[in-house]
Amino acid sequence: MSNHYEYTIALAGNPNTGKSTLFNLLTGLRQHTGNWPGKTVIHAEGFFAHNNRNYRMIDLPGTYSLYSNSADEEVARDFIIFGKPDVTLVVLDATALERNLNLALQVLEMTHRVIVCVNLMDEAKKKGIRINVNQLSKKLGVPVVPISARNKEGINELLDTIDRMVCGDIETNPIVISYSRSIEEKIAKLVPLVQETIGNEYPARWVALRLLDGDTSLLQALQQEQHRLLKEVPHYACHCSAKSV
Repeated sequence: MSNHYEYTIALAGNPNTGKSTLFNLLTGLRQHTGNWPGKTVIHAEGFFAHNNRNYRMIDLPGTYSLYSNSADEEVARDFIIFGKPDVTLVVLDATALERNLNLALQVLEMTHRVIVCVNLMDEAKKKGIRINVNQLSKKLGVPVVPISARNKEGINELLDTIDRMVCGDIETNPIVISYSRSIEEKIAKLVPLVQETIGNEYPARWVALRLLDGDTSLLQALQQEQHRLLKEVPHYACHCSAKSV
């Protein structure tokens, strides 16, 4: 199995949305599992190619939110923020769209490189549920692709959309959730402080929201990531100077 890839796709979604079915369909036998470093959470990684582009896909743990209520949520959150995937694919259950959209909106606060994938369209049809995909896409400000992973429907359209996004052919404009006036005032005060402290490396508004929520584990994760990057700088500096000699 070749591990050569150009782009990384993160696969996020609630449990039981058919996320793993889609992961298995796209990566087939080109996948392996282990544990996330320092966690007892399963790490599933697979590879696929489309239109001569090679992709690595990370199947994030199924979660209902991206706060830090569990190891699963922390792993998913940290990969989207620190792993900086080229695309985050959020898989929703077409039969429980309202409940599933909570996670999608959280991802949209973290990154603009998002494709929403509405799975189980066959089940929705059986239940008489109709989804206006274009309207949903306009509201969310990102592409929305209807599929049925089990029946292999809509998969080519999904792959083409991923291709267009990594090539820069799709501009997204994610919805910005407005909170109460008092929260928005606090966000406005915090954002400049966040930018001053961590620069533009991470989404300042989202970090401010997490801090207002008292998410201490995010602070620890940010500190660890900055420490890791600082440790890498001397290594690269030595490597570059050795090359130039």
